[in-house]
Amino acid sequence: MSDQIKFIVDSLNKEPFRKNYNLITFDSLEPMQLLQVLSDVLAEIDPKQLVDLREEMPEQTAKRMLSLLGILKYKPSGNATDMSTFRQGLVIGSKPVIYPVLHWLLQRTNELKKRAYLARFLIKLEVPSEFLQDETVADTNKQYEELMEAFKTLHKEYEQLKASGFSTAEIRKDISAMEEEKDQLIKRVEHLKKRVETAQNYQWMLKIARQLRVEKEREEYLAQQKQEQKNQINEINTEINQLIEKKMMRNEPIEGKLSLYRQQASIISRKKEAKAEELQEAKEKLASLEREASLKRNQTREFDGTEVLKGDEFKRYVSKLRSKSTVFKKKHQIIAELKAEFGLLQRTEELLKQRHENIQQQLQTMEEKKGISGYSYTQEELERVSALKSEVDEMKGRTLDDMSEMVKKLNSLVSEKKSALASVIKELRQLRQKCQELTQECDEKKSQYDSCAAGLESNRSKLEQEVRRLREECLQEESRYHYTNCMIKNLEVQLRRATDEMKAYISSDQQEKRKAIRQYTKNIAEQENLGKKLREKQKVVRESHGPNMKQAKMWRDLQQLMECKKQCFLKQQSQTSIGQVIQEGGEDRLIL
Repeated sequence: MSDQIKFIVDSLNKEPFRKNYNLITFDSLEPMQLLQVLSDVLAEIDPKQLVDLREEMPEQTAKRMLSLLGILKYKPSGNATDMSTFRQGLVIGSKPVIYPVLHWLLQRTNELKKRAYLARFLIKLEVPSEFLQDETVADTNKQYEELMEAFKTLHKEYEQLKASGFSTAEIRKDISAMEEEKDQLIKRVEHLKKRVETAQNYQWMLKIARQLRVEKEREEYLAQQKQEQKNQINEINTEINQLIEKKMMRNEPIEGKLSLYRQQASIISRKKEAKAEELQEAKEKLASLEREASLKRNQTREFDGTEVLKGDEFKRYVSKLRSKSTVFKKKHQIIAELKAEFGLLQRTEELLKQRHENIQQQLQTMEEKKGISGYSYTQEELERVSALKSEVDEMKGRTLDDMSEMVKKLNSLVSEKKSALASVIKELRQLRQKCQELTQECDEKKSQYDSCAAGLESNRSKLEQEVRRLREECLQEESRYHYTNCMIKNLEVQLRRATDEMKAYISSDQQEKRKAIRQYTKNIAEQENLGKKLREKQKVVRESHGPNMKQAKMWRDLQQLMECKKQCFLKQQSQTSIGQVIQEGGEDRLIL
């Protein structure tokens, strides 16, 4: 029982209840509070059970809980007498009844949630037979039953999908992958379109390809239909054979072996017919494929005017293409090298031009400082004019041989420059390759450094946490040590006092014995008792002080009145009038 209560308390303290109970507080709950806890647990299973019991009649509460427990198939142990005891205990909030119910509910909450959810849709409403005589009611009931069956089917499919392991995250991932693949295919199609658009007869080839795809789809559809029909023909043949066998067995039971031979002969003949049909179909298919191949060959011949290569010719053609591809790659590499050299020369030219401009600017500034601004420009113009004049003169006297000689010189100069720059370009290539290798190595080292730094950082954080924890433990142990030392000192002082007290109490010296703490304690106890009695007496006096003072005042007034009367009486007596005696009924009374 204690394990059961412990499980209930632990479950109620967790999500979604968060009751913050312990064994004592839970066991001390009132019956109404215990019923409310049971109602809250049932509300977690079925949200319709969320009710405040202070606003509900006890009969309704018991009926509601019993109904849901019946749906959840809770079976209390015992016979019919115990069932009535169970109902009564549920009404009054009995712990022996509610504790097992809570334990059973909290053990299988998720399963019971599913059962309560399905019960809303699968508990069939019983309609009396007299109401089903109405067509509208009967149709509605039939539709209700069909919807219930459809719900069962859909729920089974849902459970199967849930158990199959598919999740929304995986589906989203698949969708994103499919979208990426779709984008790649679109880009590939666009790229192929751009490549094909430059070819001759592009539209005609595209039309032929489209017709080929349509014909292939139609061929697949027809082949599928043909296979379906063949399967139907075979099924029908099987049924016919079975019927013939049954008929032969029913009509000729006495013939024996002859009927069996006839049956086998008929089966063999039908199989032979089926094989002949299959052979005819294969021949027709072969003929159609040959026609299609010849058509494709004709189309290819019309397209480029060449025959379709076969066998060894096709292999030689492929090897030729491979050699051409190798030559193409080499030429492409040479072109790339020339482009790189061209870029280098272009960059050199730009640098030289920039350097020339800088020198010209420096020259102009120097001319301005010297006071001969424009001298170089004038000199250049003169040189240019003279050069033009000399060029014109040279052009007049230049011959074709001179021009060819100049061309040769220029070509030789260009070749010299190329040969001079070749070593530099090769060195530059090596340096670029080395730079790429060093860059790659740097990236690798950097990634290794980052991973190592991340690992060290994580280890450092772990070590810092451990050091922090150890410091806290050290502080706790130090405080515990100081506290223990203080307690030891206190105990030592008490032990010393106890020893001194024992010595004083055992001592025969009366003076020493009076100094004992026990004697003082005894005196203190006596004085405390005396003070307690005095305080009680003071309390009584304080409570009766007012009435006593009033009574004392009345007594003093009475004394004064009596004294006054006494004086009057004495005065009257002295005047020979001692008093007046009145006798009534034989009694003497003195009237004051």
